[in-house]
Amino acid sequence: MRVATVDTESVPDRVGAEPSLDAGVQHWNPFVRIAFRFCFVYFGLFCLVYPRIISEFLGLAGRLLPESVPFWLARLWGPLVEWTGEHVFGTDAAAHEDSISGDQTFLWVLLFCILIVAVVATVIWTVLDRRRPNYAALSGWFLLFVRLCLAAEMLAYGLSKAIPNQMPPPALARLLEPYGEFSPMAVLWTQVGVSQPYEILLGTAEVLGGMLLFLPRTTTVGALLSLVCTMQVFVLNMTYDVPAKILAFHLMLLCSMLLAPEARRLANVLVLDRPADRSTRRPLLGTARGNRIAVGLQAALGIWLLVSGVYASWDGYRDHGAGSKEPPLYGIWTVAEFSIDGQQVPAVVTDENRWRRVVFDRQNATVQRMDGTLVPVIAIVDTSAHTIAMVLLPTAPGAQPTPLGAFTFDQPAPDRLAMAGQLNGRSVSIDLQQLDPNTFPLRSRGFHWVQEYPYFR
Repeated sequence: MRVATVDTESVPDRVGAEPSLDAGVQHWNPFVRIAFRFCFVYFGLFCLVYPRIISEFLGLAGRLLPESVPFWLARLWGPLVEWTGEHVFGTDAAAHEDSISGDQTFLWVLLFCILIVAVVATVIWTVLDRRRPNYAALSGWFLLFVRLCLAAEMLAYGLSKAIPNQMPPPALARLLEPYGEFSPMAVLWTQVGVSQPYEILLGTAEVLGGMLLFLPRTTTVGALLSLVCTMQVFVLNMTYDVPAKILAFHLMLLCSMLLAPEARRLANVLVLDRPADRSTRRPLLGTARGNRIAVGLQAALGIWLLVSGVYASWDGYRDHGAGSKEPPLYGIWTVAEFSIDGQQVPAVVTDENRWRRVVFDRQNATVQRMDGTLVPVIAIVDTSAHTIAMVLLPTAPGAQPTPLGAFTFDQPAPDRLAMAGQLNGRSVSIDLQQLDPNTFPLRSRGFHWVQEYPYFR
């Protein structure tokens, strides 16, 4: 097919320009037109429907809404998704809105439905609009939409690490858990959480990539940095079984889509050692003033999301994260003596009633049995009344907490604790000695410039 071109040297590089698939070409290749139609429908629907992407734009306002709000657009697809899950895949595809997993059956089937809709829409669009030479104007607005969605998600991803909330330092109970019982995801979370500077650097790179995407002139470098970050996230999700594979993979694709119009220029500079061609950016609006306003609005959106994201992340870090105040009795307490109904219970590993340790952490508490089993509990400590109420955490979604015990306590010394009360309907008396968490090298080893021999334990 004969391709007509215009002289890109005569096209001014105007403020607010947005990359298009090829602004200097009047007639796109038929394959490019078909690919654009598919991407427009598929990724447009994905960004609108997949929980959390559009909701990121709410910023601080999103804190006033119920946690299930990010599911509201996906919920509209519920009947179709559930029918498809049952009749096509033979599985229950109900959405679990109380779960933070991004790889639920509902979401995989939703992705399949979006794919089918995109294929059908592409075929119909191609038949009805086959004579159109290009979609230069539409591609500019579509890539703007994709760019802002990607930028918002990169900010959310990055701020949760730059202010280390996503992967906090290992909980006290983790220090007691055998490494072999860690899930792959727990290994990843723990190894990143141990090194806060590393986590902050990872988050800072993602935040920088997201902020660069809010300005048209820095879109390419922002997309490149975001592609590197999302590729790393995707590899970690795949190799450590983190349930965020769908989102990470699609974020990589969104980065690639933004880089596609600049592929030839990037190849010339990075691979072929040639001068870069003139940018093919196309102005979104018809006037320079309109484009300047558009750029200002994009920058303002980026600042709004950055400020609101920092506030929300810092608020979470301070209120219930690693920066929160240590609760009463915080620490690991080893049971020295344990009596039931006035009778001393020896420390035998096969005893199912005697406790080995009690951990009071920031979010909850943990009871360690004699065989090493860790039982998570909710501990309500009243320092004025000197009482402790313990409730077993539910082991299944929708289950109700089960009362475990109620105690009074006395602390004769900072490292000594005496508890007495009812445990599973029986009278108990427990004397405990505090264990210094810094005896664990995972907390105390720190950083060393000089090491004559590797410290590997």
